[in-house]
Amino acid sequence: MDKQHTVMTWWKKAIGYIIYPSAFKDSNGDGIGDLQGIISKLDYLKDLGVDLLWICPFFKSPMDDNGYDVSDYQKVDPRFGDNDDFDLLIKEAHVRGIRIIIDFVLNHTSDEHPWFIEAKNNPNSPKREYYLMLPPKYVDGNMMPPNNWKGFFSTSTWSYDEQSNLYYMHIFSKKMPDVNWSNPDLRNEYYALARYYLDKGVDGFRLDALAHLARDLSFSDSRVALDENGLAFDMNRYSNRPELFDYMREFKDRVFAHYDCVTIGEVGGGISPEQSLKLSGYENGSISMVFNFDTAWENGAYDSVTKKDEELVTNVVKLKTNFDRWYQACDGKAWMPLYWDNHDHPRVLSQYGSVKYRKESAKMLITTLLFMYGTPFIYYGDEIGMSNVDYTDIDDFNDVSARNYLAENKDKYDLATLLRFLRRTSRLNARTPMQWSNEKYAGFSTVTPSQKVNGNYLEVNVEDQQKDEDSILNYYKKAIALRKQEDIAKSVIFGKFSFVDIANNDVICYVHEGSRPLLLIANFRDHETRFPIKFKIKRTLLHNYGEELFEKGVVALRPFECYLFEVDC
Repeated sequence: MDKQHTVMTWWKKAIGYIIYPSAFKDSNGDGIGDLQGIISKLDYLKDLGVDLLWICPFFKSPMDDNGYDVSDYQKVDPRFGDNDDFDLLIKEAHVRGIRIIIDFVLNHTSDEHPWFIEAKNNPNSPKREYYLMLPPKYVDGNMMPPNNWKGFFSTSTWSYDEQSNLYYMHIFSKKMPDVNWSNPDLRNEYYALARYYLDKGVDGFRLDALAHLARDLSFSDSRVALDENGLAFDMNRYSNRPELFDYMREFKDRVFAHYDCVTIGEVGGGISPEQSLKLSGYENGSISMVFNFDTAWENGAYDSVTKKDEELVTNVVKLKTNFDRWYQACDGKAWMPLYWDNHDHPRVLSQYGSVKYRKESAKMLITTLLFMYGTPFIYYGDEIGMSNVDYTDIDDFNDVSARNYLAENKDKYDLATLLRFLRRTSRLNARTPMQWSNEKYAGFSTVTPSQKVNGNYLEVNVEDQQKDEDSILNYYKKAIALRKQEDIAKSVIFGKFSFVDIANNDVICYVHEGSRPLLLIANFRDHETRFPIKFKIKRTLLHNYGEELFEKGVVALRPFECYLFEVDC
C-alpha cells in the first residue's frame, strides 16, 4: 500500500462546489452570470461550508458550447468580466479559505482559436499539426469523410473545411476541432498554460474530456454497427486509449508534480476502475482523482425517449454495486471524487429524489453523499433542492446538444414526446439561473436572464431557506459541518467502508469504520420500507425527519428518510 493512503491532503478533506458561471449570479444586469457575481457570493459559500470551488469555463469563447469552445485560454470572456476580476476572485476566495480549480479544456479548441485559424490558412504552418486534419476519401467519385466515426453530438466526427480542402476531426460540436495530443509542440502549449494559471494562484484543474485525448491514428473505418446515416459510434477509437496515460505522466512530470495542486480528470463512463488507477493511483498515477459517470443516469432516463415519467425508477442496487466496484479497486490505492450531478447531467433531485418530497429527498441525498469514501462535490443549487426545468416550449432548450438531438429525431417522435424527454435529460436542467430569492428572475439578475429561470423559484430559493431552520439549505450546513469535524473526516478518509445488504432494492446502507464508526441508512423510495439494524447505535448524528421510528431492531423508513448514526462496530 502506498504511503499516500495515510496522508490527509487538503483536497481529501475539502467540500467541493461546482459553479456554472453564466447561471450563478449576474452582477452587472446583462442577464449573464459573471465572476463579480461569484465574488459577491463567496461569503454565502463559506457559510455553507464549501472550501473548494470548481468553476466551469469562463475563457474567451464564441459560446457554441457554453464556453467549452475556447478561443483564448488566457483571457476571460467579456461576458464574465476581465482578467482582473479573475485575479480578484482568487484573492478573495483564498482570504476566506476557499481554493479555486478551473475547468481546463484539453481535448479541443474553438474553430475561432488562432491556432486553428492558422492551421486552416497556412499549409506550411506547424499549427496544422496541432489538429487532426485529413484529406477527403472518394467513393465512386463522391467526396466522403476520412472514416465512418460518429461523435457525441449525434454527427460525424469530421467536418470539411473548404479553405484547406481537408476534413478536421471533432468528437463534439463541429465548431470545436479536436487537438492532436500526439504532437509534442501541442502538448507543450498546454503545459505552459497550466503553469500560467498555477502561477496565478489557481489550486488545480478539472481536466475536461480527459478520456478522449488519444486517438486511433490509423483512422480506419470502425466495424461496429452503423446507424441510419452509416456512422459508427465506436468510443474505442478516441477514448481511454493507451497513449493517454503516457501524455498524463508527462504532464505530471513537467507541471503537476511541481505544485501543491489537485487535478481531477473527467473520464466519462468508458473506463474501468482498474484502468483508472493508471491515471490516479497513488503509486504510479499522474493526477489526483478521476470523475466517472457510473453512478449517474441510474434511473433509466438516459435513453428513455419512449418511456413515461412514471416508468423511470432509481436502480438502487446498481448505484451501490457501481460505487462498490470503484471503492474496491481504489481503497488504499487511489482517491475518489463523489458527486450526484454536474453541468452535463439532470438535477439529482429529479433523478434520484422527488419534487413531491423535495425537502426529505434533498436532505437524504446529501447525507448519503457526504459520508462515503471520497471528496464530495455539490452542484450549485442542490443545496436548496433545485430540480429539472419546467419548460413548456421546445425553443427554450437552446443548447447545441439538444438542438442536434432534435434535428436527428424530429421526424421520429411527436413534439410532446421530445419535450418530455428533454425535460428530464437535457443539460439545460443543470444550467438554469441560481434561485437566490422569490424576487423577479429569482434574484439572479435585474433583467431577463439569457437562460430561462425555473418557474419554481417562488417556492425554492436561498433567501426563504435561510430563514427556515428546517430548510434544505440549513440541513446542508449542519451536515457539511459534521463531515468536516476532524474525527469524522478521519473515519471517512481512512476508515474501512462497506455496504450493508447491498442487494436491497430500496435502501442504501453503509458503514464507515474508524475512530468514530458511522452507519448510514437511506430510503431511496417515495414509500415506506423497513430495514433491520444489526449494529449497536451510540447516537444519531443526522436525521431528516422528526420522530425516530424503531421497533425491535428494525427501523421504519418513511419516504426518502435517512439516518446517520455513530455505532459500535
